[in-house]
Amino acid sequence: MIIERILHFEGSKGRAELSALFDSGATYSCIHPESAELLAPAEPLPRPLDVEPASEGGFIRITQRVSLDFYLGELRLTDEFMVVPGLSEQAIIGATTLQKWRLKLDFEHDEVTADPRAAKLKLM
Repeated sequence: MIIERILHFEGSKGRAELSALFDSGATYSCIHPESAELLAPAEPLPRPLDVEPASEGGFIRITQRVSLDFYLGELRLTDEFMVVPGLSEQAIIGATTLQKWRLKLDFEHDEVTADPRAAKLKLM
């Protein structure tokens, strides 16, 4: 299941409002190459990542990623996004990001909620 939202993204090169899908079935958070180019310089992956897309057969080779901040309301979150050639969406928030930030998807009410405690920096 999927929930779609317009989110504010920020990178070292710029800012943009992007349509993002919260998709618990996607392992990684992903971004379209054109959207990534606006926001931050892409960094090469140490080794390419071959992923199987949900809608078509075969594999897509991912060779780059970008680090981005994005906002859920006033809550600033950050993660790496795989730059996916031919991605049909501007951005996808995948399971690794959902788990990292303890985001909860309520499909019945079409809502995304976050535990604000997950975004606090803990120093020991």
